[in-house]
Amino acid sequence: MTRYFPAPIQSVASDSVAARAGILPGDVLLALNGLPVRDVIDVHLFASVPRLSFLLERNGRRIRLPARRRYGEPLGLEFAEELFDAPLRVCRNNCDFCFVAQMVPGLRSPLYVKDDDYRLSFLHGNYISLTNLASQDWERIIEQFLSPLYVSVHATIPEVRIGLMHNPRSGEIMTQLRRLVESGIQIHTQAVLVPGRNDGACLDRTIADLAGLYPGVRSLCVVPVGLTRWHNPALRPFTEAEATVTLEQTLAHQERLRQTLGIGFVYPSDEWFLRSGRPIPDLTAYDDLLPALVENGVGMVRLFMEEWIPTRTSLAAIGGAKQTWVTGTLFAPLLRNYAQDFQRVTGIVVEVIAVPNHAFGETVTVTGLLFGADILAVLGKADLGEVIIMPEVIFRGPGAQTLDGFSARALSESLGRPIHLWGAAVD
Repeated sequence: MTRYFPAPIQSVASDSVAARAGILPGDVLLALNGLPVRDVIDVHLFASVPRLSFLLERNGRRIRLPARRRYGEPLGLEFAEELFDAPLRVCRNNCDFCFVAQMVPGLRSPLYVKDDDYRLSFLHGNYISLTNLASQDWERIIEQFLSPLYVSVHATIPEVRIGLMHNPRSGEIMTQLRRLVESGIQIHTQAVLVPGRNDGACLDRTIADLAGLYPGVRSLCVVPVGLTRWHNPALRPFTEAEATVTLEQTLAHQERLRQTLGIGFVYPSDEWFLRSGRPIPDLTAYDDLLPALVENGVGMVRLFMEEWIPTRTSLAAIGGAKQTWVTGTLFAPLLRNYAQDFQRVTGIVVEVIAVPNHAFGETVTVTGLLFGADILAVLGKADLGEVIIMPEVIFRGPGAQTLDGFSARALSESLGRPIHLWGAAVD
């Protein structure tokens, strides 16, 4: 007996193959061309042929609707969820530096889910560990050519990676990466560095091992560990001096690899540059990999700089004699330089307010992790302009809210000022 995984349809785009077939919002998709669909990956793969047959459930009855899909025509289906067959694959590791384990207590439940699902890695660029894959998962990745994938490596020396992640399977990382590369799967990797654990000579080895798998392994992002007030007491952040040394070490590898591979391959996150006072690299230094690496904090500042002129024009159009710009403490010094340029060109006075992160602890300095309560506490005491500009990266997830559940509208009402979201914002 065939097992189906019900996929409730949330919306149907007009002028699409689904609309022409007669599919309605509220229908439940069960199969496409006779094949049960496990997730949206299956839907788009099975719907890539000209002749389609949808098996649906409508008002408790099963119906079949045929359709022909013209070349380039959108399918037109949006689903309530992306995964139909099983719960999200969660992380089975116990990483010393896991950010979810350091989360502020009492927030909405999805923030405590440790996502480690290869399907969301393919769909959205989420980083996964490869430690929870069953044989059928490997078969599917290779058969359906789910590429690229994004993998958290951290260290290629088995005992170091096991020591960081506390999972014996984590020591198999190089074997797993070779299997993916030999199957034609492209991989973007990251290494979250912990002082004294996987930096220094260990980082040298990690870079060399992963570069040896190029072009299958396409990139390596190097990111400093993020620690909240609830972090493992055995860990500590990088000092300013250590951050500078690590940045110089990484850039030396990048320069060498650019000669041997033709690309930089290893890319430090923006935080290393901002903390060490080094200039942000030119756009060419990222080898056309942006915005693929931006979610890892790599190249966000450079994209902001590249987009500054149109951004300045958009902000000027908002008007007001004075604007208040909100950011995190890491980006504030650089943003103040751009505020001076804005004021000189437009005549609009700008005050840049850096909001310390009291919720997570002031060691967390990025803008995207600011809490609404912290923003209110700081701005409530400030001499605000007629309009407040906030980065849209502060408002995420369902309903576009801060981590503690404030919408931009709620903050606006509390502060008594209109809030405009800044799409070119960086962390």
